[in-house]
Amino acid sequence: MRIGYRTIKTAIGTPLSISVAQLLGVTNFVSAGILTILCIQPSRKRSVLSAWHRFLACVIASLFSVVFFELIGYHPVVIGIMLLLFIPVTVLLKVTPGIATSSVIILNLYGKEGISGSFMIDQFLLIIVGIGTGLLVNLYMPSLDRKLKQKQTELERNFQTILHEFALYIRDKNENWDGKELNRCEEILQEALNLVSLDKENHLLRNEHPYHDYFVMRNKQFESLQKMLPLVTKLPNTDTISVKIADFFERLADGVHSGNTAILYLHELKQLRATFDQEELPETQDAFITRANLFRLLHEVEDYLLLKEKFKQSDVPARKQKTKAHSPG
Repeated sequence: MRIGYRTIKTAIGTPLSISVAQLLGVTNFVSAGILTILCIQPSRKRSVLSAWHRFLACVIASLFSVVFFELIGYHPVVIGIMLLLFIPVTVLLKVTPGIATSSVIILNLYGKEGISGSFMIDQFLLIIVGIGTGLLVNLYMPSLDRKLKQKQTELERNFQTILHEFALYIRDKNENWDGKELNRCEEILQEALNLVSLDKENHLLRNEHPYHDYFVMRNKQFESLQKMLPLVTKLPNTDTISVKIADFFERLADGVHSGNTAILYLHELKQLRATFDQEELPETQDAFITRANLFRLLHEVEDYLLLKEKFKQSDVPARKQKTKAHSPG
């Protein structure tokens, strides 16, 4: 069983807030621990928003409690009536996460059965200690770079397998592949994008994220791979062009990495298309279907490569690009 960071922070923050509240002589000091537990969040941004929502809700709850309890009376029915008005106000002010926290303050004030200025200050200290401790322990957030790097490596490995399997099917009609890498890619992309979103929330002053554009690009490339799959499986036979495309997929698989060498494969794809145009027209229906699917497949491959080319600056020197562009064939 693995203990998460939120559990650890809750275990540290709760006794800390209770101890501080007890040291300050706050009444109902145990409630500080409850406030801290409610304030532990998975990111810094959510923690700051949560602290603000809960603080504002607690202040409003205190004012409501003074008005209702002192003017109407200390009776359970009064709590119900007050909540009928208090909850819509929190919804209007968009501080509904603070309802649970403010309920602690409401019940503390109700239990006192006589609200004085000193007790209001006492409860204000309780709010500051409980929410403040939760905010303080949430300032530490572990770096997610290592997890994101692992997701990147695993995703690229699955991309390589998918492209290799495409090549095997085109060349040998290999039907042993179960396609599990496709499902895994979808899972990795969702997990990675969630991690990116969480990591962005941990950096309050940073809008951009180094992994965000990468996984968005890979997600679009994955959509291209999904479009390629039915085209690959519909090829009824193999011919010279099919074999060349299978070889191209093998090289494309070996070139899956975090760098950008897409320009080289785009040049090679252009040469394949030139070869495609020079071939004689198909004479049978099967041959025609093969050519049509291959043409669509080349289009999807081009989209796949263009996504990578636009993602970042090319790692291929300009001189090598020109040499590749002017090479014969």
